[in-house]
Amino acid sequence: MKATIIPLALVTLLTGCAATRPISDVALGAGGAYLGHELSDGDPLTTAAGAAGGVIVSETLHYAAGRQAEKAFATGYDKGRSDAVKQQYWLYVAMQHQRNQVNSVRLYPVQLPEQRIEGVTFQPSTKLLRIEE
Repeated sequence: MKATIIPLALVTLLTGCAATRPISDVALGAGGAYLGHELSDGDPLTTAAGAAGGVIVSETLHYAAGRQAEKAFATGYDKGRSDAVKQQYWLYVAMQHQRNQVNSVRLYPVQLPEQRIEGVTFQPSTKLLRIEE
């Protein structure tokens, strides 16, 4: 049994370092085949089943890692959009603060004469023109 644990540990170690799907499929498939061969005393059907089981485990791990990566991407994307909206909001707030801090405001009276616009007569009036500096 000790002879089985050493190759299994080697396969697990190599699989953890593998960066591509085919390498991990081969490594886990070979590990599963080796375990099937050792546990069944060389039965070819059990060896093949062990290899298939190893590949299935490898593909399951890749699927789980892909799902986790998609979830992390979606979370990051939503966070980025949220930060952009907050940044826009605070930019508008700062612009309003600057606009409301007027150094000097002057009001100039403007005399408007009597006028007739589209049949409506407007009486003469005085309006104040606000100048901000």
